Amino acid sequence: MTDASVPLTVTRPSAVPRSGLARLQRLVGMSPGRLNLALQGGGAHGAFTWGVLDALLENPQLEFEGLSGSSAGAMNAVVLADGWMKGGRDGARQGLADFWTEVGKQMPWKLVTQGEGETISLSPAAKLLANWAGNFSPSQLNPFDLNPLRDMLNRQVDFERLRESSPFKLFIGTTQANTGRLRVFRENELTVDVLLASACLPKIHHSVEIDGEPYWDGGYSANPAVFPLFYDCDSRDVLLVLLSPLKREGTPHTVEEIESRIVELAFSAHFMREMRMFVQAAEFSSPTFLTWGRLERRLQQMRFHMIDASELVSLQRTETKLLAHAPFLELLRDQGRERASHWLSEHLEDVGRRSSIDVKQCFT
Repeated sequence: MTDASVPLTVTRPSAVPRSGLARLQRLVGMSPGRLNLALQGGGAHGAFTWGVLDALLENPQLEFEGLSGSSAGAMNAVVLADGWMKGGRDGARQGLADFWTEVGKQMPWKLVTQGEGETISLSPAAKLLANWAGNFSPSQLNPFDLNPLRDMLNRQVDFERLRESSPFKLFIGTTQANTGRLRVFRENELTVDVLLASACLPKIHHSVEIDGEPYWDGGYSANPAVFPLFYDCDSRDVLLVLLSPLKREGTPHTVEEIESRIVELAFSAHFMREMRMFVQAAEFSSPTFLTWGRLERRLQQMRFHMIDASELVSLQRTETKLLAHAPFLELLRDQGRERASHWLSEHLEDVGRRSSIDVKQCFT
């Protein structure tokens, strides 16, 4: 069976047989193919993606072509690319470690947290303060637009060099505040403002102005954008690294639960709709000799893979997206590494040959 005949929707991973050719490739040190990475955002929960990327980078058989991300996903993508540019795989791993270690030092978390491990959360006083702050705009609370993340990114990331010689195709999602339109910035357009715009929550940060246009968090319009990996990359393999569960158990009832769920839906609706579009377009395309054009071939050749954070207690609460606390970030890193290591052991051989998830079942 050729790649062109592999459908977008395939059997479940447990039913997919191992490939003797893929095992031979691993034995002789050949790469099974290049991956495109679609990295979801989620504030401090992005440390889970740090762990996933650390495990992927540790495996010399994997290569990468395109990285798409919004918010924390964009941070991970750019820091990875910058680190790789400076020092290859080890440089990328070190860059991610340096970034998230620095994030974990920004606030005196002992004063605003309670609990340990997966049960760690904001203290009642911190929640009260956050609710109080929600009554004011960023211009009122922070009139001088002080943002320690800007200084941290400028210290770590060589944006000028990355624009000129990025080792990967980068797709950074942002949302135009006045129109709601998605704008995806490429690596040759990358600046610190682009990255800050991609992570700009308007109730916390000032809008980021680029070329006279105000921008907000990319998660409002794509979390993350998958279509650039389809249209602008040669690799047909896309690994989705998701921080929001595809399904929640139980219906929210309290005001706090309802508000948290509304926020979560707002940041995942566009992604879910885009993935549903891929499924429907692949089913609608006609794989016949007379009608099978470039678009149909590409749709039928796409292969999707997924590492998600489902059933992890540490990522179940929306409030912990603000918990940029070093022990919590390290916990998420370790959990991300564990999930990625399991995926590598089960599905590395699928890369370049078949999807390792049933896309239709997951997204429709």
